[in-house]
Amino acid sequence: MLLTLPPLKPFKLTSTFLNGSSPIPLLKNPSSSLSKPSTPSPSSLPIIHGMKTMQGKVVCSTNDKTVAVEVVRLAPHPKYKRRVRKKKKYQAHDPENQFKVGDVVQLEKSRPISKNKTFLAVPVVSKNRLKASEIAAATGELGIPLESQQA
Repeated sequence: MLLTLPPLKPFKLTSTFLNGSSPIPLLKNPSSSLSKPSTPSPSSLPIIHGMKTMQGKVVCSTNDKTVAVEVVRLAPHPKYKRRVRKKKKYQAHDPENQFKVGDVVQLEKSRPISKNKTFLAVPVVSKNRLKASEIAAATGELGIPLESQQA
């Protein structure tokens, strides 16, 4: 006795995560990754945008192309629940040695540069300087001299 089977129908894979209605897209062949990758110059390190940035004050700039930045954050005390200042020092890359002690910088995560350096120091435009420039621009537009300039 010979068993006859009905002809097979082509079927599409569906995902239960997509409510079973849409088919799973077929995978594409990978493109050739053997082409020459674009490497950034050593002075401009790639910044990892997914990581958070921190802001702190430069406390030491004696090392070449490195600054020590102290970041202050507020954290709740484990027992008393009062917010307490916590300080931590980070080593950051300063390729042009442009930062001095007391400068406020922003730390951006980058690839590891050395054992302790994984941040890149970026200058921060202070709000006071920005307001002073806005005031100077506003007085220049109006053409009215200040009282100190009239005397």
